[in-house]
Amino acid sequence: MKDTIASSFYRDLFFQNVRLKEGTSDSKMKDVLFLCQFFYPEYVSSATLPYDTAVALAEAGLSVDVLCGCPKEYCNKRVAIEETHRKIGIRRLRYIQTKRSSRMGRLINFFSFTLEVLLRIRRFKKYRTLIVYSNPPILPMVASLAYKLYGIKVIFVCFDAYPEIAIATNKIKNNGILSSLMIRINKSLFRIVHHVVVISEDMKRFLLANRKGLKEEQVSVIYNWYQNVTMDRMQKTSVTRIIEHQELKNRFIVSYFGNIGTAQDVDTLICAIKRMNSDSVGFMFAGHGNKFTHLRNQVEQNALQNVYISDYLHGDDYLRALNDSDVFVVTLNSGLSDLAMPSKTYSYLMAGKPVISIMNRDAELSRELVEHDAGFSVEIGDVEALIRSIDELRSDEEKRQNMGENARQLFERKYTTEICTEKYISLLRKTLDEI
Repeated sequence: MKDTIASSFYRDLFFQNVRLKEGTSDSKMKDVLFLCQFFYPEYVSSATLPYDTAVALAEAGLSVDVLCGCPKEYCNKRVAIEETHRKIGIRRLRYIQTKRSSRMGRLINFFSFTLEVLLRIRRFKKYRTLIVYSNPPILPMVASLAYKLYGIKVIFVCFDAYPEIAIATNKIKNNGILSSLMIRINKSLFRIVHHVVVISEDMKRFLLANRKGLKEEQVSVIYNWYQNVTMDRMQKTSVTRIIEHQELKNRFIVSYFGNIGTAQDVDTLICAIKRMNSDSVGFMFAGHGNKFTHLRNQVEQNALQNVYISDYLHGDDYLRALNDSDVFVVTLNSGLSDLAMPSKTYSYLMAGKPVISIMNRDAELSRELVEHDAGFSVEIGDVEALIRSIDELRSDEEKRQNMGENARQLFERKYTTEICTEKYISLLRKTLDEI
């Protein structure tokens, strides 16, 4: 019955739009439409990364538009529904936005935004290519439909592999309604997708092994990135220093920024903090996520005096925090390195400080830190190894300096905005040449 209703819906949409498809002139078509929930001026990575890509494409001479959601949670100013910014045409959609901290709230946001996009699918006929992102995970269904209606070439950017990551983090049930829906969306998407961009070699191997029909030549690894901030600017941001807070003053600072959610191993870090509570080490956390409350509770219940917790930081406040830190921690729970990659890692490398990864040792990020002598790799649950790594970096200034320099060099070789967005430019030009 559900299949019959769905088939009828798609058939009706097709016949409503077929004349529009036939009447579209190539000379009036634009090069690319971005389809993403978050965009400029929002400051989370799921907004800044598409924005940087769109800017690079527009500056390279491509005609670029964006269809995104109206900002709410991650924006400090009012924005227009429609505007042209840096040669990018932006159309923002109003949709139901509830608290993302609850499962139901996230689902409402996902479906509400996707529905608003679906209602505007006729806009898609004006574009040669469509770049669609993996979040929210049901959004790619619109891209599949746009291909069927208008023949638009679809480029899928996979930041997270759904439904696997949602199942692994217990956000949805295996074989449940939502996981089944995501699997069907994937089947539809990977039958028609022109190209897939992934953010790690681990993720590429996973998709090739688990997405039927996907060929290696269809997949490119384009790593996420961070702006290349000079060391002079980093130091100039530290006028009002975060380290003046009592919890951090005169301490060696270990920092964790960004999302602390189900995908992150917080317990190993908390156990280390408890052991080092009377030590000269301070821990700084700034961000969001469903484990932030757990972290705050642990700090209060155990009377931890060496932990400073802040809300999400961005702009100069974030640069200041990066500069004030001595070492960074990045973490993923077991089995997730194929499915996601922590985006804050690239800002850590940019800051020129050692990075400690708490995740599987065979994860791409863990291997890279060790191979380039830019940090340490610690297995999940190995509290002793984490404490040893922190102590070694605190006591050995020369080692800390060398690892920091190696981290910065790794960033400059591989993870700058210019290096990574240039790969998107090449991909889009090649795709447009094939049309």
